[in-house]
Amino acid sequence: MLKDIFSKYGIVGIWLICFCISLGATSQPKPQDLTIELSLNNNDWIYNIGEQVSVSGVVKYKGKSLDSVKVKYDIGPEMLTAIIADSIIITNGSFVLQAGTMQNPGFLRCTVKVEYKGKEYREVITAAFDPNKIAPTVDMPSDFMDFWQKAIKDNREIPLDPKMTLLKDRSTEELNVYEISFQNYKLGSRIYGILCVPKSPGRYPAIFNPPGAGIHKIQGDLTTAKNGFITLQIGIHGIPLNMEPEEYKKLANTTFKRYRVEGMENKDTYYFKRVYLGCVRAIDFIYTLPEFDGENIAVTGGSQGGALTLITAALDKRIKYLAAYAPALSDLTGYLHNRAGGWPHMFKTSINNNEKLINSLQYYDAVNFAKHIRVPGLYSFGYNDETTPPTSMFSAYNSIMAPKELYVVKETGHWYNRLQTEKRADWLQNKLRKN
Repeated sequence: MLKDIFSKYGIVGIWLICFCISLGATSQPKPQDLTIELSLNNNDWIYNIGEQVSVSGVVKYKGKSLDSVKVKYDIGPEMLTAIIADSIIITNGSFVLQAGTMQNPGFLRCTVKVEYKGKEYREVITAAFDPNKIAPTVDMPSDFMDFWQKAIKDNREIPLDPKMTLLKDRSTEELNVYEISFQNYKLGSRIYGILCVPKSPGRYPAIFNPPGAGIHKIQGDLTTAKNGFITLQIGIHGIPLNMEPEEYKKLANTTFKRYRVEGMENKDTYYFKRVYLGCVRAIDFIYTLPEFDGENIAVTGGSQGGALTLITAALDKRIKYLAAYAPALSDLTGYLHNRAGGWPHMFKTSINNNEKLINSLQYYDAVNFAKHIRVPGLYSFGYNDETTPPTSMFSAYNSIMAPKELYVVKETGHWYNRLQTEKRADWLQNKLRKN
């Protein structure tokens, strides 16, 4: 994939990969020999309640239409058991499926599979039914902000103890690049990150980038920093950044394999408590930098990082702007109401359907933070996302009462295209420069 993107986009393509890694999603999928081109009878993929959906498809192999090929398809509400599951033999390389409708706001997904020359190919297309009317299912605890304000106050009793090590091999003529760390959550427990600071004398706006899901090395955002911004990317697991790649893989499969659900039965023990507090501490760290202009600061991320973007903007009123892409951890309880819930999908199986867990996770659901956002934001995601379902993302987006701009690229799954990454960069940098 790296070779394909470089040949098409050059160095911009390489930056695209780095940015998508920081957002926690993959770049656009690699083209395949067999393509399943799907379309809906409404070009914008948006329907009214009760309106009928039809799916048209064309199957091609190396650009030529195929005949007499078996097409398997499933149709139903996204992430739930299919209502229709059947197959057809196509003629003239095309087919039409009647997908039905929905009686409530949400998303209806058609999944198509074709097996050809021993390999299975898969494609999805998703119809939106009144998406702007999707309301969240999660309840708001009466002491929600009291809980978090106390947690932040208690966390600040721990000395920040910031440390910075200049990375000479990563620094450039324009930038100083540092590995940084600061204390968080417990004495001796640290958050690690990569900080980029312009070398030219002056004071600069800052952009904070919390990470997507998983265990991986933090690279730093040198591209944005070169445009006159301080950038800080962090990891959330308290892992130093100088280990070999294999060490991160080992940790991902052992120590941190279940971090997404660790301690989730209790709001005081859930793993993400240290993560959410660590994001606020990252803003505290930025405010210690003499090169920071002391006012203009934004937060941006995607997937898990998209959720952490919403959460940071809600908890820290120093944030002036945010750009959240495909936010996870949104409306987790959706599955308990017969619709898709947010990543990491802990309620998708009935084993987790208990009152104690439901009550605990209300304090961590990104929807409840979205309701407390008061600053302008850019939001972007696609209808075909099977990791952070659009039902869950609209639950968060529709809960935001602050000025907001939504950039939907309906065809995208859990990845971002070049236009999305460019829009995010332009939007944030223009907002911060205006101040």
